[in-house]
Amino acid sequence: MLRQRLQRAAAIALAALVVFGLILVIDGKDPLRAYHDTLVYVFGNRYGFSELLVRMSPLILTAVAVALPSRLGLINVGGEGQLYMGGWLATAGALGFPDLPAWLLLPLLTMLGFLGGALWALLPALLRVGKIVNETISTLLLNYVAPLIVSYFIFGPWRSEESSSYPQSPAFVPAARLPTLDGTRIHLGLVYSVICVVLYGYVLARTRWGLDMRAIGGNAEASLRLGIPVSAYVIAAMMIAGGIAGIAGMVEVSAIQGRLVAQLSPGYGYIGFLVAWLAGGSATAILLMAFLFAVVSSTGDILQITQGVPSAVINILIAVILFIVLGQRQRPRAAS
Repeated sequence: MLRQRLQRAAAIALAALVVFGLILVIDGKDPLRAYHDTLVYVFGNRYGFSELLVRMSPLILTAVAVALPSRLGLINVGGEGQLYMGGWLATAGALGFPDLPAWLLLPLLTMLGFLGGALWALLPALLRVGKIVNETISTLLLNYVAPLIVSYFIFGPWRSEESSSYPQSPAFVPAARLPTLDGTRIHLGLVYSVICVVLYGYVLARTRWGLDMRAIGGNAEASLRLGIPVSAYVIAAMMIAGGIAGIAGMVEVSAIQGRLVAQLSPGYGYIGFLVAWLAGGSATAILLMAFLFAVVSSTGDILQITQGVPSAVINILIAVILFIVLGQRQRPRAAS
C-alpha cells in the first residue's frame, strides 16, 4: 500500500514538473537548469540542506493536521488559520510571561500554541456535528479570519515601538526562543513534528482509538449503531488536528521570527493539505512528501537567483500539483 502511494505521488510530482517546465520554456527560461540548480542548492551545501529541514517542520505538522480528521472522512482545510491562531496565542504567552525561565516558558508556549489551534478548529467541528455547515467550507473560510486577528494585534495593542515602518510585535525574550542547532536555523520544532507524526502513526495503527476512527471513516452510520460516539470523535479529532497545526504556528513565532508578524506563514497550511493527501494518510509517506515539498518550495528561491523570475512562481507549480490531486482524489464517506 505504501509503495503504491509513493508511486502515485511520484507520478503526480513528475507530471507537475513537466507542466511547470513547459511554463518556464514559454517564458524563455531553461527548466533543466532550474531543476539542476535547485538540487545543487538544496543538497550541495550545508546551508541549503539545513533550510530544507527548517521548511519540513511546519509541513509535517500541518499535514498531520489534515491526515488525522481525514481518517473520519473529514476534510480539514483550515491548517493555515489554525497555524496563525497557535502563533497568536503563543505570542500572548511570550509577551505576558517574559520573566519565566526557558524550562517553564517553552512548554507553556507549546501548550498555548496547541490550545490556539484547537479552539480555532472547535467551531468547524461543532458546526459539522450540528449539521449546520460542512467542515470543508468553514475551515477554509476561517483561514481568512485568523490573519486579520493577528493583524489587529500587531497593528494595535502588541505593536512594537521599535518597528514603526513594519508593524510587528515586540521581540521575544531569549527564554521564549526554541533552541537551534549551532550555525543553522534547524530548531526544536523539527523534533516536535517528528514526534507528532510518529504518535499519529502509532495511535491509528496500534490503539483502539485508531480502530474506531477507521471504522467511522469506513461507515459512520454503522459505527454509530455499534455504539461508537461518532460526534465525540469528530470534535476530538478536529481539535487535536487544529492543535497540531497551532504548534506549527508556535514554532514559527518562537524559532523563526522571534516575534509575531503579519506574514507568519507562506502557505504552510495549504501545502500541508497537499502533503497529507498525497501521502494517503500514511505517517511514513507524510515524512517523505514533506521532504519532497520542502525541496519544491526551495525551487522558488533558487529560480529568483538563477532565472530572474519572482520566487512566487513556485505557487504555479504547487497549484498544478493541487489540480492534479483534486482531479484524482475521491472524497471518502463523511462522518455523520
